[in-house]
Amino acid sequence: MAESILLNWRENRVLKCAFAVVGIMSTLLIYGVCQEKIMRVPYGSDKEYFRYSLFLVFCNRIMTSVVSAAVLLISKRSFNPVAPVYSYCGISITNILTTTCQYEALKYVSFPVQTLAKCAKMIPVMIWGAVIMQKKYNSKDYLFAVFITIGCSIFILYPGSDGIIPYKKGRENTVWGVSLMLGYLGFDGFTSTLQDKLFKGYNMEIQTQIFYTTSCSCLLSLAGLVLQGHLFPAIDFMFNHPDCFYDVAILSSVATASQFFISYTIRTFGALTFATIMTTRQLVSILVSCLWFSHPLSSTQWIGAVVVFITLYTKSLWKNKPVLLVTHSQGVTNN
Repeated sequence: MAESILLNWRENRVLKCAFAVVGIMSTLLIYGVCQEKIMRVPYGSDKEYFRYSLFLVFCNRIMTSVVSAAVLLISKRSFNPVAPVYSYCGISITNILTTTCQYEALKYVSFPVQTLAKCAKMIPVMIWGAVIMQKKYNSKDYLFAVFITIGCSIFILYPGSDGIIPYKKGRENTVWGVSLMLGYLGFDGFTSTLQDKLFKGYNMEIQTQIFYTTSCSCLLSLAGLVLQGHLFPAIDFMFNHPDCFYDVAILSSVATASQFFISYTIRTFGALTFATIMTTRQLVSILVSCLWFSHPLSSTQWIGAVVVFITLYTKSLWKNKPVLLVTHSQGVTNN
């Protein structure tokens, strides 16, 4: 009986797809809510904000490196780095900068603005791909990039009225927030291009890359925390606000879990299915954030969002041959 159920599972692509969709959507939706809560909601009676973005990066990378090491051990795969360790360090540095910009941006712009701005990541990926990998893109790719840029610009430049959350006042600074998002997009595109180059240059398992990249990120982010003098203040904040500790633990757990769902989806169904799921996840994340944290969107912002998501879905439907796969990972890249 058990063997029959297992056989049906292996052959049933509908169940597999449902498993992938539920896994990615649930983990990344929880990740988005926790991320916004940690960076935008004050803790305790003194309404104190958590300000140590690099500490979140450090916690995420520790969790992911431990789990990836466990996977390598259980599956009895080699810990051989395959590529030179310094190549992982390069990815780690840009990845840390990417994630730090992402967390810091939430201090100044709302989560819906940040999420929609992430849709424009194909633009820096195309730029870095052309510069570093000498990739060629057709006119359709550039047309999609233009429409996504227009939609994101509309969404960011025409914000709705202030939300009903009183503690948000005085923290909004769109110029600085947009600057951080531009930093996120630039570094993330560079990270994706470096990963693509690493995979093409060396025959390695995805778990090997995740393990060595996140291990390097742990060491680098820890060094950054020590140099900034933020390590012990961040730990002290956790002791004073246990609910923040639980939020960070959940954030790191779902970020790590999402990596395996993402890897499974790409390996089983390919980049097209993954891109469609991720586009839907971004749309749902914006809706959940607007409801959960009371972010009012103007009618103009809805127009911008519609332009972006119609373009993304059209891009997915028209994609009929393999193109550059932009890896999406909180362990290696970002959610």
